[in-house]
Amino acid sequence: MRVVRIPNGAFVENTYLVIDEAAAECAVIDPGEEAGRILHEIAGAGARPTAIWITHAHLDHVMGVARVRRETGAPVYLHPADRELYDQAVQQGLAFGVAVDPPPAPDGGLAAGDTVPVGQLRFTVRHAPGHSPGSVCLVGEGMAFTGDVLFAGSIGRTDLPGGDFDTLIRKPPSDTNGVPIRSSRAPTASAERPACLRCGAEVRPKPWGCKNPCPNCGYVYPLGDCSD
Repeated sequence: MRVVRIPNGAFVENTYLVIDEAAAECAVIDPGEEAGRILHEIAGAGARPTAIWITHAHLDHVMGVARVRRETGAPVYLHPADRELYDQAVQQGLAFGVAVDPPPAPDGGLAAGDTVPVGQLRFTVRHAPGHSPGSVCLVGEGMAFTGDVLFAGSIGRTDLPGGDFDTLIRKPPSDTNGVPIRSSRAPTASAERPACLRCGAEVRPKPWGCKNPCPNCGYVYPLGDCSD
């Protein structure tokens, strides 16, 4: 097995290619904003995409689904509890001022206990709601792909659409048996404090002023006591 990490987009999301080199097949996990770059990496990997696995349906994880699906023909798999978020990808984009190509309907679902293959590799689906209703982790072959459920030294944020802190704490993606975790970002914020959507640094817990730049990277949140 070979894993290719592709950091991409304004949100610095990680897309992963999980490659069975013997079979020359790969799965694409969470194709994000830079679909062209992701397709370039797929071509360079020399492996035929056989599946697109979506750990959850927040904007930064699905922006490239339409193009990657269209150009590779790989079927899309999503937990049904995130279907509403997935179908609102265009509206999610409008909220952040970015255009989103509407993603196609999923070709299949991901449910707790399912085994999903790529070549001869096998991964078990674990439902881990809290970051979003349909967040899943994919565990197998010595790896755990957790999406935004887990970060380095912390858990994912719960202040985005579909998030619920109590649910995430009550039902963590346990039993990874110490295998390396591949997440979408590694923010420095704690579980109790919100993280910047771009770089993951801790941001103030409450809006202030009309424009709210992240103290680390300057990403502006249009929140506060003004209409903008």
